[in-house]
Parts: sequence; C-alpha cells; structure tokens
Amino acid sequence: MFNNLKNKFISIIKDISGYGRITEKKLNDSLRNIRITLLEADVALSVIQEIINKIKTSIIGKNINLHLTPGQEFVKILQQELISIMSMKNNNLVISKKKTNIILMIGLQGSGKTSTVGKLGHFISQKYKKNILVASTDIYRPAAIKQLEVIAKQAKIHFFNTYNINDPIKISTLAIQEAKKKLYDVLILDTAGRLHTDQKMMQEIQNIQKCTKPNETFFVIDTMLGQDTINIAKAFNNTIQISGLILTKVDSDARGGAALSASYITKQPVKFISTGEKITSFSIFQPERIVSKMLGMGDMLSIIEKIDNKVKKQKKNQLIQKNNQFNLNDFKKQIQKIKKLGGINTLISNMPTQNMYIHNMKQTYNEQKLTIITAIINSMTPYERQNPEIIKHSRKKRIAQGSGTSVQNINTLLKQFYELKKVMKKIKNIGMKNLFQNIKQMIPNIF
Repeated sequence: MFNNLKNKFISIIKDISGYGRITEKKLNDSLRNIRITLLEADVALSVIQEIINKIKTSIIGKNINLHLTPGQEFVKILQQELISIMSMKNNNLVISKKKTNIILMIGLQGSGKTSTVGKLGHFISQKYKKNILVASTDIYRPAAIKQLEVIAKQAKIHFFNTYNINDPIKISTLAIQEAKKKLYDVLILDTAGRLHTDQKMMQEIQNIQKCTKPNETFFVIDTMLGQDTINIAKAFNNTIQISGLILTKVDSDARGGAALSASYITKQPVKFISTGEKITSFSIFQPERIVSKMLGMGDMLSIIEKIDNKVKKQKKNQLIQKNNQFNLNDFKKQIQKIKKLGGINTLISNMPTQNMYIHNMKQTYNEQKLTIITAIINSMTPYERQNPEIIKHSRKKRIAQGSGTSVQNINTLLKQFYELKKVMKKIKNIGMKNLFQNIKQMIPNIF
C-alpha cells in the first residue's frame, strides 16, 4: 500500500539529508515535493495543509540538534508530524469485565466488513482471552449470514444462527439475550452495508444502535476507495455515534491517503487494520509503524532516535556536572557547618560587636530560621537540589507544602542562593575574613 509513498519520500529524504544548511529555497522545494507526494497519494487537502504548516512551524527558527545535520532534523520533524496527524486519543478497545460487551460493525457494502468481524473476534479471543459470539443483521445480501458462519468457524469463535429471522432489531435483541444467557464476554454484530444517503437504511442502523447500546461502534473503511469512503465515514459519524475506525485492505495497491487522512477527517481514532486474507492478518493500528514504512527510513529513524536519547543524556550529565560546582546540597552543608560551630548565635557572638553589620545580623537571624531553611532543602528531591533551575511553580508548591512554608519563601531562598553562587564563583576559598563579609548571602532572610 505504501510503496509509491515510500519511493517518493525516500527520494525527498535522500535529497535533503546530506545538507549541512537548509536555505529557505531548499525548505520550500522540499515542502512542495512533500505536498505533491501527498496529493498523488490521495491525501485530503486539509490534511496536507496541516502537515505542511506544522513542519514549517517546527523547523523555522528551531535550534538544530548539534549531533544531527539540518537534513536529518527535517526528516525527524516530518516523521513526528506524520505520526501526529494519524494519532488520536482514546484508541484503546473498550471492553468491560463486568458485563456482556457489544461491538457494532457498520460500513459500506464491499468494504470487507463481514471478514473483519471474524478477524476482530479472533483477535479479541486470542489477545484478551474472551469468549466471543458473532451474529449478522444483514437480511438483504444473499448468503451474508452463511458467510459469517463460515468465517466464525475459521476464527474459532461462536456463531448465532439467525437464518429464519427477517428483522434486524429482533436479531439484535435475540443475539444479546443469547450472549447474556450463555455468558459470552463479547457480542459482535455485523450489519448490512449501506450508503449515508439511504435514509431508510440509516434509520435502521440508528434503531439498531439505540436498541443494542454498544460499547464500540466501528466504521470499516476500505482503503482502496480512498477519500470517498472517509468522507462517507464522516457523514455516518454525523448521524450515529462512531467510536473508532478499522482500515481494511491495507496490503493492497492503494495509494495510502486513507491511512493518513482517516483520523483527521472523521475526528475518530483508527483502532485496527486488516492487512491480508488470513484470519490472523489483523492488528492494532500503530501510527509509528505506518510512518516508518511510509518513509522507508526505519534504520535512519532509529539512528536519529538514538542520537536524540544520547544528547538528552549528555545534557543531563552536563547539567549535573555544571551544578556540582555549587548547588543546594553545598548550601545545606554550609548551614550544617554553622550549626556545628555552635549555631548562628554563637558564631555571631564571637564576631566584633562594634561592627554595625554584625549587630544587624543579630537582630535578623536565629536558630529557628536556619532550621526552616534546612527543612525547605530537605523537601526537595536529590535532583532538584543538584539542579535548582528546574524548580518551577508546580515543584515550588510541592516543596512549600512539604516544608510547611510558602512559595514566596521558596522564591526568596532560591534568589539568595543564586546570589551566593555568583559570590562562590569569585571566591574559591572563603576564610574567616571573607566569611564575615558574605555570611548575609549564605544565610538568606527568607522571612
């Protein structure tokens, strides 16, 4: 499915990856090539514009990772934005442990819906170890019910016989009763294919959904039909509540636009994909894997990811080394040294009292304040003491709560700490003479 996309993207990536500098012209040329590639893949115009705008926003004015070339950085951003456009929250299968779960399958005729019922049932039975029952409400298509029976046998899941019933609502009701009676974990209901323009059939599916109250309502998308089926899915979603999408025939020669556009256009998550004829050719939709195939750059993307992780680790180590020069642990040690000398009052009492500065200190500081300063530092994590610059508002609130003080107290202590750090850069060894001159900065007036 992604061969054409992959070949085009490889060409674009190969062209830009070796550049040590990306000019505005080169960037525009690459973006134009990406736009053309996506258009040829039948990606929706709104999706293409979103991808191009996000790439521009991400790359213009960005500080390029020194360990990556600008071309590699561009590839990384392209990868991230493609993944983002296909990703949606709430993409997990909703299955409750306390009741019979109902999954309603809807879609166009010929989308592979009945086959998907069997594949989904087999997948849930194997992955989640659930007891599955399937039933068909398709009373219109010849042999539709028989087809589901054959597929259920292949999937090794249970089939509910509805051959002699000609009312989809009655079939749904009886299937639910059967599932509850025999304690099936999941009931999957197949429905007849229909167009969103057929008011009678749309009213029927609304009635079925209202009657069954399903945990999930999946719209099955035939990727070979491209944007048409996605727009129809959007129309369905405006009429009945869809909870997710399943893409079929992903292994076909389709151009790939459906996979890229589906979530963005319908505002619903793609939860599963069908990739072949076998009952086991069914898996959870993972945008990262799709993009890796689409870009044809699995190895390169892995290298970029490893470089990123290495750089993050290096930055963290550099931050630790940088702050090892003087941090809040050292600040705490200075306070402990003062306490060992007999406390702040003892230290001050041994200083020349005629010094006005010392006299003011006697009025300002006491043992209780030193204890509170220590409590604030003790309420920090080891990493926060080592790297005080990471202490932002949420951390300050936690530290204040843990030490029984206020955020304002934390702000004042940090401000005084940074002032002391500047002094410590200038003074390698603080003797008693310099200690008297700088002790005010060593013990911040936080109250």
